Amino acid sequence: MSGAGQVPERSFEELRAELEEIVGKLERGDVAVDEAILLWQRGEELHRLCAARLEAAEGRIEELAASTDDTDAPTL
Repeated sequence: MSGAGQVPERSFEELRAELEEIVGKLERGDVAVDEAILLWQRGEELHRLCAARLEAAEGRIEELAASTDDTDAPTL
């Protein structure tokens, strides 16, 4: 559900790409200390979002696998 003024939800791939960009900047060391701290904080937020998406996907796959197992079981 998307209302006026709301930002559309970004995909896992978009979040991961942003996180990889931040990691690259931090690894190169080409940012000032204050910016590095802000990037680190954003990276932590992105990591949490990505982890939550992966956990949700895993749960959904487990649900689908269980429902498939239930429908494939022979009936007596």
